[in-house]
Amino acid sequence: MATHMSRCRNLSRFQRFGIAAYRKYSSGSRYPNISLSAPLPGIPKPVFASVDGQEKYETKITVLENGLKVASQNKFGQFCTVGILVNSGSRHEAKYPSGIAHFVEKLAFSSTAQYGSKDEILLTLEKHGGICDCQTSRDTTIYAVSAEVKGLDTVVSLLSDAVLQPRLLDDEIEMTRMAVRFELEDLNMRPDPEPLLTEMIHAAAYRGNTVGLPRFCPADTVDTIDKQVLHSYLRNYYCPERMVLAGVGIEHEQLVECARKYLLDAKPVWGTSAVANVDLSLAQYTGGIVKMEKDMSDVSLGPTPIPELTHIMIGLESCSFLEDDFIPFAVLNMMMGGGGSFSAGGPGKGMFTRLYLNVLNRHHWMYNATSYHHSYEDSGLLCIHASADPRQVREMVEIITREFIQMTGSAGEMELERAKTQLKSMLMMNLESRPVIFEDVGRQVLSTGKRKLPHELCDLISNVTASDIKRVTTKMLRSKPAVAALGDLTELPSYEHIQAALSSKDGRLPRMYRLFR
Repeated sequence: MATHMSRCRNLSRFQRFGIAAYRKYSSGSRYPNISLSAPLPGIPKPVFASVDGQEKYETKITVLENGLKVASQNKFGQFCTVGILVNSGSRHEAKYPSGIAHFVEKLAFSSTAQYGSKDEILLTLEKHGGICDCQTSRDTTIYAVSAEVKGLDTVVSLLSDAVLQPRLLDDEIEMTRMAVRFELEDLNMRPDPEPLLTEMIHAAAYRGNTVGLPRFCPADTVDTIDKQVLHSYLRNYYCPERMVLAGVGIEHEQLVECARKYLLDAKPVWGTSAVANVDLSLAQYTGGIVKMEKDMSDVSLGPTPIPELTHIMIGLESCSFLEDDFIPFAVLNMMMGGGGSFSAGGPGKGMFTRLYLNVLNRHHWMYNATSYHHSYEDSGLLCIHASADPRQVREMVEIITREFIQMTGSAGEMELERAKTQLKSMLMMNLESRPVIFEDVGRQVLSTGKRKLPHELCDLISNVTASDIKRVTTKMLRSKPAVAALGDLTELPSYEHIQAALSSKDGRLPRMYRLFR
């Protein structure tokens, strides 16, 4: 009894009140029929906080007098991600040596008019807990900084300097040449051939134009790119109307104020040209084949070496991300899914997708089968990457062409719903991350001038039907195939045979009869 009393003394006044109330009401003396689902007598009605509409979380966009777009998305937290996106990339290098965008990426956040070196920039950012990065793709260059919200003024000032006032010193350009050469060597030596195959499939699909131009600087042009070439390119493409200042986790008015202060009247170091010589070419899908014979037997040595594999990627033209068919193609890509033969997990890892069920589960010798969808503002490419032993390349190609033909069949209700749910969950989970929201806001505003919110995209995904999948697939199969092949290609079927298989009803390759094997 004494122990019990001492325990009660240690309880707070509110805890003792709760115990007393429980005993009183549970004893059944005064309230024999009391229910926990009904409000307790004598206790005031609770008042809950309510969400006052979505206006706080919508993307706000302002266009400044010089044409620069400022876009922001508010997000709770003391850190923000702010950056400048430029409508320039490797697709715009038709009139220049290939590889300028690759050089620009490596030279980003080096010395500027305001900062003497990259170290100075990093030290300035460290005061606000910040980091910086630059990434280039085929159509966009992104300069981004993540830092504390209270350092916004410094961040926008630094971004303006890094984008418009880089010094591009000779020793910096020479260091960049070394970094580019190293990256090219690494690209050809790494066990994962994905980046190389992606380059090859684009070169095959869009031969010699726009998104088919190399994203990585070719070895023979590394020495030709200098300060003069870079300035000539930047003068044409780094103009305000081709830029977006995007921010996530900050107030829109603050960002607009900083943009007016540092970007409205900023003069770039390369000067301005009266008439910008901008390449406005539309992507011309050509189809075709790019082959690279390569010894893959020693690509990954060690106690458990990767076996020698031949990698094949077959693609067909899809659509641009501005078209209505983009969403059905995204669902189709999710439905195909796929992955490596050693992936583990359940439905969340794609084990119920077609490339797992129809390919990897049935053909034990297939090492990998994965679907990819690349989409740009004027074209797109849906492709399947597969890898297997060099002796089984012909059979592997036939399996992939059959999968393309079977896409035109009617999709099962459960299969379609699973793909749609998976796509929505992937979209929403990715948009939990602040840098991903930043990139989504920036890219959408750069290409369309507005942003579709996640719930709008989810509604569009929900509305996709089996007939939509059949329609876009039938349209896709009318295009010529693009083929990329890497490794031992002795057993690779001819391009004409692959094209014939994709034009047939069952996707089978034409039979070959040999007297001797």
